[in-house]
Amino acid sequence: MERKTHKVLGYNVDLLTFDEAVEVIIDKIKNNEGTQIVTINPEMIETAEQNAEFSEVLKNAELVVPDSSGIELALRLKGIKQERIPGVDISKKLIEICAELNYPIALIGSKEEVINAVREKLKSEFNKLEISYYRNGYFSIEEDDEIIKELANANPKYILIALGAPKQEMFIKKCREKLPDSVYIGVGGSFDVWAGTVSRAPELYKTFRCEWIYRTLKQPQRIKRIYKTLPMFLFKVIIEAVKEKINLCKGI
Repeated sequence: MERKTHKVLGYNVDLLTFDEAVEVIIDKIKNNEGTQIVTINPEMIETAEQNAEFSEVLKNAELVVPDSSGIELALRLKGIKQERIPGVDISKKLIEICAELNYPIALIGSKEEVINAVREKLKSEFNKLEISYYRNGYFSIEEDDEIIKELANANPKYILIALGAPKQEMFIKKCREKLPDSVYIGVGGSFDVWAGTVSRAPELYKTFRCEWIYRTLKQPQRIKRIYKTLPMFLFKVIIEAVKEKINLCKGI
C-alpha cells in the first residue's frame, strides 16, 4: 500500500483506517521490515519542538498514526477526515495477530507488578502468544545496552515499549541499531490499562472525543501539562490551515 500522509506542524501523519494500519504493520512484521510506529499527539509535537533529536525520530518514523482527538481535529481543520487510531487499541490488535501467526513479542515498561500482570493477562487471553522478553521500565540509561543485548538475544518480531514519550521513542531508536528488522511501537500507559490499574474512558466520552477530559479527571496532575500544550497547539494548527488554504487558492 502506497503511503499517504499529511503534515501537522511539520510532522507527517499517516492517513489510513484502523484496519489499513493493522494490515500495513502486519505486512512489515511478516517481511522483517524494521519499522517504528509513532502514536502521535499534540504533547509529543510540543516536546519535539524543544528537542531536536526527538523531532528527527518523529520525522523519520515509518508509520505515524493519529492517537489523539487533537491530531484528528488538526486534520479536520485542514479538510481531512481521518479517524483517530488509539495506540492502546492497535497495539493490542497486533498482539492478537502475532499470537495467531506465532510471532514472538517483547514487552518493556511500567512497574514490575504491572508488567507481570500484563504478561499473565495476555498469555491467558491469547493462548498461543509467545512473549520472548519482558521487563519493567525502571532502568537507567547506563543499563540500556545490557537490556538491548538481552532483547536482541530474545529476537522478538514485535516490540512494545511503555516508557512514556519521548523516552520510549528514544529508547526504540537505540534498540533499532541491534534489532533493525523488528517492528516497534511506543505505547505510553497502555500496560496500566491492560493490567487494570487504570481504566479507559466510558463510551460516552469516546463518542464525543472527550477521553482527555476523563483522563484529566482521573489524573488531575495532567491539567498543567494539557492546558499548557493544547491552546498553543490549536492556535498553530489554525494558522497553518489558513496558510494552506491561501496557498491552495494562489495555486502554490
